[in-house]
Amino acid sequence: SNYLPFQENALWEGIADTYDQGLCEAVGVSNYGPQQLEKFAQRMEERKVPLATAQIQYSLLTYKDPSTRDMVQACRDINNNNMRLIAYSPLALGLLTCKYSLERLPPAGNPRRQLFLELLPGVQPLLNLLQAIATEMGKTPSQVAINWTMCKGCIPIPGARTVQQATDNVGAAGWRLSKATVEELDRTAISISKPMIQNIFQTK
Repeated sequence: SNYLPFQENALWEGIADTYDQGLCEAVGVSNYGPQQLEKFAQRMEERKVPLATAQIQYSLLTYKDPSTRDMVQACRDINNNNMRLIAYSPLALGLLTCKYSLERLPPAGNPRRQLFLELLPGVQPLLNLLQAIATEMGKTPSQVAINWTMCKGCIPIPGARTVQQATDNVGAAGWRLSKATVEELDRTAISISKPMIQNIFQTK
């Protein structure tokens, strides 16, 4: 997260102290970009603290950002490739379910309504591709979008408000998109004109 340096250093030392006191077996961070992650990893190595996970907003709609794309490799370079990237919001607040359009937006009063209104025109080519792949494979767009994050080396943590959504999410496991399909999704994700806004706490 974005803190002042004196705050950041105190937090880092506190995290390491927690490990030294035997309160955890490893540590992780959230909303760190590759540059900040490298600095944190160096300090944890100095303190001999194992760094296990990093968590960021990671989906087809954030893949356009180079720092997002670089995070998977950044994690692989740390702790002898034993660090994993956790992808939160892999469905981009539900936009990658392909259930929404300019004619079918979240209800008035829902904060996603204005965001989707701004994003939908620029991301439609990606949604069209996602739907086409899902139809061809007998999957749902949500399952394809989540599986894509798994193919990129992430551990996705999609949200679910209903049993049906949870069941649909589980259906993203147990199979794998082809390399060619992943690359096609990559290219389309990078080409969209307006990606998802990043978390305000995300660092470089």
